[in-house]
Amino acid sequence: MKNYLQSKESEMLALLERLVSIDSGSSHKKGVDNVGEVLREQYTQIGFCPKMYEQSENGDNIVLTLQDSEIKPTILFIAHMDTVFKTGTAKQRPFTVKGDRAYGPGVIDMKASQVALLYAMKALKEHHPEVLGHVQIVLNGDEEIGSPTSRSLIEECAAGKQYALVMEPARKDGSLVTARRGGGRYTMYIKGKGAHSGIEPQNGISAIEELAHKIIKLHALTDHEAGVSVSVGIVEGGESVNTIAPSAVGHVDVRITSADQAEWLDRSIREICEVPDVAGTSIVLEGGLNRPPMEKNEQTVELLSIIQEVGKELGITITDVATGGGSDASFTSSLGIPTIDGLGPIGGNAHSDEEYLEIASFVERTELLAKVLVRLLGKQ
Repeated sequence: MKNYLQSKESEMLALLERLVSIDSGSSHKKGVDNVGEVLREQYTQIGFCPKMYEQSENGDNIVLTLQDSEIKPTILFIAHMDTVFKTGTAKQRPFTVKGDRAYGPGVIDMKASQVALLYAMKALKEHHPEVLGHVQIVLNGDEEIGSPTSRSLIEECAAGKQYALVMEPARKDGSLVTARRGGGRYTMYIKGKGAHSGIEPQNGISAIEELAHKIIKLHALTDHEAGVSVSVGIVEGGESVNTIAPSAVGHVDVRITSADQAEWLDRSIREICEVPDVAGTSIVLEGGLNRPPMEKNEQTVELLSIIQEVGKELGITITDVATGGGSDASFTSSLGIPTIDGLGPIGGNAHSDEEYLEIASFVERTELLAKVLVRLLGKQ
């Protein structure tokens, strides 16, 4: 497969440029759907049948299985089509190649992974066509905002699968991801009472003051040694500098390391927000924990060892790491399915204007992916 993939490298880069040139932020439905259209066409050409799950606001989700196959797929791939970038970014910062790296919005997170997964399937069709019927692929359009429309679809597709392989990029040093923190988002909407801060401040009740109390209490829940963090990352409030603030909003990010921390943390946050510290204020709390942690367990270690064996045969040393960021791997892992993440090409600086792909890893990690699939089916 190596020679085949090496002969396709320029093709892969051309397709990557095409995808990066499409703005596909999570809120830009048209752009995400355009990415999906390009990928659907490519997969259809090699015999996959796309099933569409249309969405009204976010990009449509797509499930791909081999056309007319009577085999029940046992391996699930998950790859998201959305990015974090605003519409217009692709024009402002187009795909470029500088030295050994390619740059552009979403180039590593995760449009290079989309191309790698597609070409792994193309290589398998060329050399091991019998494998493709065992594969199911979910392409989702809302991972970067927590997968609100695709989580249930991913969990439905994961049922009965023996392995889940998630196409987030490999880390900068090439490591795969075997553990991720879970987490979620909360929003506090605080109401007070406005008043002129010079003429009648005694008649006002500051929503900002109440928010300040809540920030201190919420941040006190953080326990870095236990892997729990609570951070109020965005605050809004007030109408003018000389007005006692009648309203305020606090946006809260939370992270956990183990599933048993979820109930305690959620309860603690709600208890803090139930009782006002400033008399006369009120709080409406929305949100919650929406991603379970991906915990490294015996199943993960066993799957990792298989991938490491294949890597060794290809001359690649495969290491693994835990990371604080979330991904769809948490959903399959929490269902008890052996899951490995970070199977895309190597790159770094995701979500920034310095995001890059290590071009040398493009074919290498695509070949690894294809051979891992063959090995996993051999194990079955």
